[in-house]
Amino acid sequence: MSKPQTHAFQTEISQLLDLMINSLYSQKEIFLRELISNSSDAIDKRRFEALTDAALLNEEEELAVTITTDKEANTLTITDNGIGMSHDEVIENIGTIARSGTKKFMEAMKAGKESDDVNLIGQFGVGFYSVFMVADKVSLATRKAGTDNTVVWESDGKGEFTISEGEEQAVGTAITLHLREDEKEYLEDFRLKHIINKYSEHISLPIKMLGAEPLDEEGNPIEGAERDLETVNSGTAIWARAKNEISAEEYQSFYQGLSYDMEPPLSTLHHKVEGNLEYTSLLFIPKKAPFDLWNREAKKGIKLYVRRIFIMDEPDALLPNYLRFVKGVIDSADLPLNVSREILQSDRDIGKIKSAATKRVLDELKRLAKNEAETYLEFWNEFGQVLKEGVVEDFVNKDKLTPLLRFASTHNDDASQSVSLDEYVERMGEEQDAIYYITAESHQAAKGSPHLEMFSKKGIEVLLMSDPVDEWLVNGLMEYADKPLKSVSKGDLELTEDEKQEQEAQKEELADITGKLQEALSGSVKEVRLTNRLTESPACLVADENDPGANLERIMKAMGQDAPSSQPILELNPDHALIKALDAADENFADWAQVLFDQAALSEGAQLKDPAKYVKLVNKLLAA
Repeated sequence: MSKPQTHAFQTEISQLLDLMINSLYSQKEIFLRELISNSSDAIDKRRFEALTDAALLNEEEELAVTITTDKEANTLTITDNGIGMSHDEVIENIGTIARSGTKKFMEAMKAGKESDDVNLIGQFGVGFYSVFMVADKVSLATRKAGTDNTVVWESDGKGEFTISEGEEQAVGTAITLHLREDEKEYLEDFRLKHIINKYSEHISLPIKMLGAEPLDEEGNPIEGAERDLETVNSGTAIWARAKNEISAEEYQSFYQGLSYDMEPPLSTLHHKVEGNLEYTSLLFIPKKAPFDLWNREAKKGIKLYVRRIFIMDEPDALLPNYLRFVKGVIDSADLPLNVSREILQSDRDIGKIKSAATKRVLDELKRLAKNEAETYLEFWNEFGQVLKEGVVEDFVNKDKLTPLLRFASTHNDDASQSVSLDEYVERMGEEQDAIYYITAESHQAAKGSPHLEMFSKKGIEVLLMSDPVDEWLVNGLMEYADKPLKSVSKGDLELTEDEKQEQEAQKEELADITGKLQEALSGSVKEVRLTNRLTESPACLVADENDPGANLERIMKAMGQDAPSSQPILELNPDHALIKALDAADENFADWAQVLFDQAALSEGAQLKDPAKYVKLVNKLLAA
């Protein structure tokens, strides 16, 4: 047998273990939930691999998780006969962890040390390391299915771990926790059963523990008699039971096991479909957004089973990406058990299941929006931004999604996104033929934009959009209810005949000023022209009708992408005192031009390329 190899944990993992060992969590019991969950995943993987390699699984072998204790040795052991791990897989899965995930997890732990949040460990995928909250030494012995080698991993959680060859054992993994002196409660059967009932009752495979000691007729323990293993969880797939047999508490308990969310779900959707395609779906819409909502590549919350055998939880297979917050399971009776993940992506039946599941979720959101408006707004505040992605990505369901959208608007004083497009259209005046909107970096920037001045004067409502995704949303949503969506910061405004005549007269009167400004700002603006969209501000910047807006350019640059280069149009308010006071012969005219341009940029939330230069110009002109 070779000499054990000693490895050092990554620096961040050492810090992580130190945080856990120092018990930032009061509910240490979740370590058992994490180990059982890992064992369940390993068994599911073995079953799946055996579909294409029958030698990996003996039909007579019962797949289960077994929990045993040794009070004399002060140890707790969790054993499974799952897929097991090779030497390299042990190092990859146990010895390392994604640095970014670890860092975020530690920040969350530190920030929430006063709270009692037991969900972070499962959410951040660092579940195995929770064992060090209760153990001062951990040994893991594992044998991968299809191999004869046993790998042993050991660590005291203080910065290093060893890996060595072990004695021959059955396929699977056994994790032995050497408990701390003050954690002996986890050697008591009643305590362990309570934790299993709380967190792992619905695991769809047996969780076994030793039963009571055999007693003789007088009630005394029989010397030398062995205790039998007993299943301590129901092991029933909750989704396979009739809805009227399942309590709200059971639904919530199952949902918590899927999501690590201690709050009850917003909605529970349980359907059994029969006919040409038979399957059962149990879907949950959460109340709160998960920490990784914006990670489009993360594993999603929908698990696919075929006749109770776990197959996959790949992104986009069962729900579109913009519904990635939905949790649940779908169990089909018709899909071939040996179907590959690649085939599943294009399988016709999977497409039907995905379409039906999407419809159910959207129908439920429509019901909430119609019948429980306040509840729907709470949902929208959590998940609205990702739902907006669907308008751009899902052409088939675009008409279902659009009425679900909510926006802030000039109709409301606060920043809440509570206005639907139906409400906007209903409030439109008879002569208004478009839905007007403005996009900006923040709600405050949108609300304070000079582009709104004329619309405010005329009493025309404008939607205020400040989510980054809104720039893509309006490109995908060209119209609604036969009304085009128009940006108030792009193109020309439609003028009445009287307004056109007045502007022509002003254009002639200020021709020298606009021409000199165009010359002074050459290279910065496409055009300088007069406008009637302003009532209080001297100038503003607008984009040409077919050019990207300034806000889209800022977003793309912030994402490290090349933004299409385009120059804005500088529009002047001919009635403003500052414009009237401009003198084309003034020796400081070029400075005034630059200040006007910079102020117009600032008013729409842009950052100046050279703020110091702007301050110097303003000071110079003030002094003059």
